[in-house]
Amino acid sequence: MRSPLAPGIRLLRAVSRDSWYRGLIIVMTFLAYTCYHMSRKPISIVKSQLHQNCSAVSGGPSNVSTNSTWCDWAPFENANYNELFGALDDSFLVSYAVGMFLSGIFGERLPLRYYLSCGMLLSGAFTALFGLGYYWNVHNIWFYIVAQILNGFAQTTGWPSVVSCVGNWFGKGKRGLIMGIWNSHTSVGNILGSLIAGAFVSKAWGLSFIVPGIIVAIMGIVCFFFIIEYPEDVGCSLPQHHEETNMEKDEESPPLPHSSSTEEIYHGSLRSRENSVNFSSSNELVLHEQPAAISFLGALRIPGVVEFSLCLLFAKLVSYTFLFWLPAYIVNVGHFNPQEAGDLSTLFDVGGILGGISAGLISDYFGGRATTCWVMLIIAAPVLFLYNQVGHDGISTTIGMLILCGALVNGPYALITTAVSADLIPDNQY
Repeated sequence: MRSPLAPGIRLLRAVSRDSWYRGLIIVMTFLAYTCYHMSRKPISIVKSQLHQNCSAVSGGPSNVSTNSTWCDWAPFENANYNELFGALDDSFLVSYAVGMFLSGIFGERLPLRYYLSCGMLLSGAFTALFGLGYYWNVHNIWFYIVAQILNGFAQTTGWPSVVSCVGNWFGKGKRGLIMGIWNSHTSVGNILGSLIAGAFVSKAWGLSFIVPGIIVAIMGIVCFFFIIEYPEDVGCSLPQHHEETNMEKDEESPPLPHSSSTEEIYHGSLRSRENSVNFSSSNELVLHEQPAAISFLGALRIPGVVEFSLCLLFAKLVSYTFLFWLPAYIVNVGHFNPQEAGDLSTLFDVGGILGGISAGLISDYFGGRATTCWVMLIIAAPVLFLYNQVGHDGISTTIGMLILCGALVNGPYALITTAVSADLIPDNQY
């Protein structure tokens, strides 16, 4: 007598092959960009270790009374340390901004899997390079600036790659909620980066960079082996990017001839990479060239691009200010040690996760992306001012205000960079 099929196997069989592959892509791109953001966070945690209040640090040298900066890391021991920290941030952000223009151009024209994998390997190397300054006993500011510039350029390979990959696999249905959840990789990466960097910052701050760098590089290797750029590469169905009537489906999209095996589908998809395939009523194979890559000026002409870009500019300004300076602010104002400040700063990103999911859900339900962004950003302005005034009156107040600020700032940020960006792309550009 045979037993019935195991429940776990029945569950596996109930999920379609397409769903398994789409799930793999969601998980892989989520982990990839989580690692990117994880490697950006350590600098904000380490700042408070590079320049400290040495009078409050025990275990100093015998001449501590005449050397008030004995615990600081040169060249950040002088009074201009904030300017030097600002130079490090600017080095990364300027190179990141410039690189994003170039990255989109190269990303459209190079194999996505190679582009993403190489970018992660380089990003991991340059992140670790900053931390190696601790072990190499480097005290020249230009070493750290160059490391930040190189890392900024390497980091630009991430976003265009993961968004393109997800766009290749998924259509437009209920995009706000799905991408709101998926876009939590930004906040998850920040949280992991804070916790990892905080674990090493007081002992050997170089490891705060080296460990995330190694993780990013390993993830790059994983992406090289498992990322699938297009559904047709593995014989999966293409996503529906726009709604069609039944008549349009019958007239414009006749089914492809049945292939005798999955292997034939697979190889056929590879041969048709550069062209889309359609069949006329006489069963003739007609090849159509894919749309050319859109230019920068062409993108600006798309309705809504300029408006949402300006909205994202200010949301990102606040978000990156918190990314790079929140732990140092908590140390100076709340009088916590660097590790505690790093742990508390993760609450801003917890709020970002909740805000991103909420913004996506609300915009899907009410159908207004712009209204959702507008309302959340308007409310965020007085809340940020309120946090500055009362945010450190107690630990419970600090926790509540950080979560609220994160939700209101990163909610619109997440919505614009995912669902809105994808909605703005014309259907014929997918």
